[in-house]
Amino acid sequence: MAENKKQKTIKNIKSGFLSRSLSLAKLTVGAGASLATQKVSNFLKNKEERDEAWIKYLTSQAQIFSKELGELKGSLMKAGQMLSVLGEHFLPPEVNNYLKTLQNDTPSMEWSQIKNILEKQLGPELLKELEIETEALACASLGQVHRARIKETGASIVLKIQYPGVDKAINSDIKAIKNFLNLIKVFPIDGSLDSVLEEMKEMLIQEMDYQYEVRLMEKYRELLKKDSRYIVPKYFSRYSSTKIIAMSFERGLKADDPLIQSLSQERRNRLSSHFLELYFKEIFQWRFIQTDPHLGNYRLRIDPSGQDQIVLFDFGATKEFGEDFMLNYKKLIRSLVTQNEEFEEACYNLDFLKKNDNPEFVQIFKKLSYETVEPFGPEVYDWKKTDLPRRITDGAIKMVKEFPLRTPPRELLFLNRKTAGVFIFLSVLGAKLEARTLLMQYLKD
Repeated sequence: MAENKKQKTIKNIKSGFLSRSLSLAKLTVGAGASLATQKVSNFLKNKEERDEAWIKYLTSQAQIFSKELGELKGSLMKAGQMLSVLGEHFLPPEVNNYLKTLQNDTPSMEWSQIKNILEKQLGPELLKELEIETEALACASLGQVHRARIKETGASIVLKIQYPGVDKAINSDIKAIKNFLNLIKVFPIDGSLDSVLEEMKEMLIQEMDYQYEVRLMEKYRELLKKDSRYIVPKYFSRYSSTKIIAMSFERGLKADDPLIQSLSQERRNRLSSHFLELYFKEIFQWRFIQTDPHLGNYRLRIDPSGQDQIVLFDFGATKEFGEDFMLNYKKLIRSLVTQNEEFEEACYNLDFLKKNDNPEFVQIFKKLSYETVEPFGPEVYDWKKTDLPRRITDGAIKMVKEFPLRTPPRELLFLNRKTAGVFIFLSVLGAKLEARTLLMQYLKD
């Protein structure tokens, strides 16, 4: 969840079917009219002018799309955030940048509305036991967080509060996104987009199930209880409901905080290594992964002795991966790191490649794949100064331009989201690590 730094607030969310449908219809009709105008204006232009005009059109649509999603909140906004990851492979950077703003620039709901939710969910007697701060500590697409104090004990807790009605709009929201994407024709039309959207839908339903999130939070607490490097908040059932999660307030700083940035290289490297090892544990040991790793979902707790810790938040987007998929994924990563002969077999098993693929396509894909494991070479790697993200984006764009679009396997949507988030986190920390040794420990059979 993004911290709410005196941003604008909204009085209510368009969760009603009619008001939400009108907003979605406005998006689609507007995009259709703009597309028609675009086609007419392109009639006498040369290819270069048409390409430039097309990017301008997509950029304007993405701007409108992201602004409307920010007001609607809920599953539409969350799906827009997810699409920004997939968009790295299909959308011009100018376009995808607007979708990325959905991650950080989200208004909070007015306190009067949040108070109504609390009164309905907890009742007046329980609320009397708490002193609740009226300004949101953090806000996101599906809900917001308020800090509180238990009067009797003085304990500091936070209340994660789900916005009203967002759980009822998932089906219509996903359908609206599909219609919009089909209309502006930027994503693959090979039919496999349906599986990606279905994956989004399943994750959205899961993220709105707070009881499920509590079980996952408790699972992480159990798995990490003997590892002092990580902190998982404690659950308070008394002040929780199906729409509210109460948990301990855990102090800490974001990775981009000036104090964190001023830490020695050694301490930032140690934190980076801890973060990377948690990622490897999730993928290769546990086979379930918190797939929403933006900076707002973690805090770093500084210790005078240098034993700094990572605080983990937000477990609703945790996804479990099948054993067969992860065995083949491990085989793929191992083949890339050690450059053995398992690469193509693993790619076929994972449906990344098909037997009848163009050999040139296979070579470009292979080159791109080897670049993704560049940070795990035998030397110390500088995660901040590398141009690897640009090279991967350029390679993906080359594939899109020269070969028919193909939507990646549905599992990859959230796995890529996690991997990209881990890279960004280590980049923000300015990590300089030899991470190959750590990775190889988790790639053993």
